[in-house]
Amino acid sequence: MSNTPIELKGSSFTLSVVHLHDANPEVIRQALEDKIAQAPAFLKNAPVVLNVSQLNGNANWAQLQHIIAQSGLRVVGISGCKDERLKSDIARAGLPLLSEGKEKAPRTTPADPSDTPPPAAPVATPVTKSRLIDTPIRSGQRIYAPHCDLIVTSHVSAGAELIADGNIHIYGHMRGRALAGASGDKDAQIFCTHLAAELVSIGGEYWLSDQIPAEFNDKAARLKLVDGVLTVEPLY
Repeated sequence: MSNTPIELKGSSFTLSVVHLHDANPEVIRQALEDKIAQAPAFLKNAPVVLNVSQLNGNANWAQLQHIIAQSGLRVVGISGCKDERLKSDIARAGLPLLSEGKEKAPRTTPADPSDTPPPAAPVATPVTKSRLIDTPIRSGQRIYAPHCDLIVTSHVSAGAELIADGNIHIYGHMRGRALAGASGDKDAQIFCTHLAAELVSIGGEYWLSDQIPAEFNDKAARLKLVDGVLTVEPLY
C-alpha cells in the first residue's frame, strides 16, 4: 500500500474521436442524433474526443458544446485545434486541448547541410506479443490490447468489451462487444467460435447484434473488412 494519499501513473485509453466538419449547431445536432440512433447502447454516455481541425474562430463553441452534451456524449478533450480564437473559447469552457498520437511537430530544415548529424542507424520495431486472457470476461469489464492482438480462451459475457489494435480471437461464447483494429487498422479481423455479440467493429466499421446475419448466430465465424465493408464468413 502506498504511503501517499495519491499517485500519478501513466496509462492509455481507447477513445472514439468525433470529427466536426461543420460549424452549424443544428447540422451537428441532427448528425449526432442520427449516429447515436444507430447504436444507442454503445454510444450512450460514451467518452469522446472532439477533433475541431476543420473549424475556425467563427464557430459558436458554446452552442456546439451544449448540443454535444445534450446528445449524451461525454467530451473529455479537444484535438486538432489550430485557431487561436477557438482555442481561447475552448479553454474558457474548461476543456483540455489534446494532441493526437498521429500529429507530429513540424520539422525544421538545418540552415547549413554540413551541420546535419549523420543519420542514426535504423532501429528495429520491437515485436509485441499477443495479449492472452484465459479467464471469463464478465459484464462491465473492458479489456484493451494496445499495438497487438487479443486472445480470449474463455467466455465473454454481455456487457463486456474487448478492444485491440490488432486482431481479436475468442475461443468461447462471445456475447459482449468486440472492437478490432481500434487504432484504425482496416486489415484487422475478428475470429470467434460462438458468435452472439452485442456489437462487432473493425477499423471503426461496426454491426449491432441485429445486423449480424442470423445464420451465424452462436456459430464459428470470421469477420473482416472487404473494400471497407464489414463481412462475415464461416470460421471453419
